[in-house]
Amino acid sequence: MVVHRFAGRVPRGGTLPHPGSVTSILPHRTGPLRRLTLLFALVTVAFAAPATARGAPQARLSWPLSPIPAVTRYFDAPDTPYGRGHRGVDLAAAPGQQVLAADAGVVIFAGQVGGRPVLSVDHDGGLRTTYEPVAALVPAGEQVYRGQVLGTVLAGHPGCPVAACLHWGVRVGVGFAEYADPLAFTGEAGEFRLKPWDG
Repeated sequence: MVVHRFAGRVPRGGTLPHPGSVTSILPHRTGPLRRLTLLFALVTVAFAAPATARGAPQARLSWPLSPIPAVTRYFDAPDTPYGRGHRGVDLAAAPGQQVLAADAGVVIFAGQVGGRPVLSVDHDGGLRTTYEPVAALVPAGEQVYRGQVLGTVLAGHPGCPVAACLHWGVRVGVGFAEYADPLAFTGEAGEFRLKPWDG
């Protein structure tokens, strides 16, 4: 038999605290010490909750296609601003598939670049995402929300091994002059390649 010790007088009315309550394991005192002890117990319980209950942080960018597509070609940073490389990732898609905004922002361009239909969105934090080839459904200047349909994928992206590919790029820095790996902003690992060392 388990005996629960109760330190102090029986309250008026003759009812003892429930054995499983916090009061039953604390000294029956008033004043700062008892309040501090109770606060410590409550904080300990709060921090003992599983981390998963608090939820995982949201990725900086979401995928522009749903469901998450296969990557047919990975990012390959150029050695110089005008050097050879692959300034984005190519994602397997179907012709006519919806292209989604990777984050909230403002459409700053929707038109032709070198004969290719391109759409660009500026986001908070100094990020710009680009999508091509895309038949745009939103005009330049329109504010978009994360996951909003921007347009549809067109077939004909050079080097695409499937029916259609979406080329997805990210630019950062002053004047958005630096290209970055889009997969790094989704929480996914990109493909790493060793560059020749000139030293």
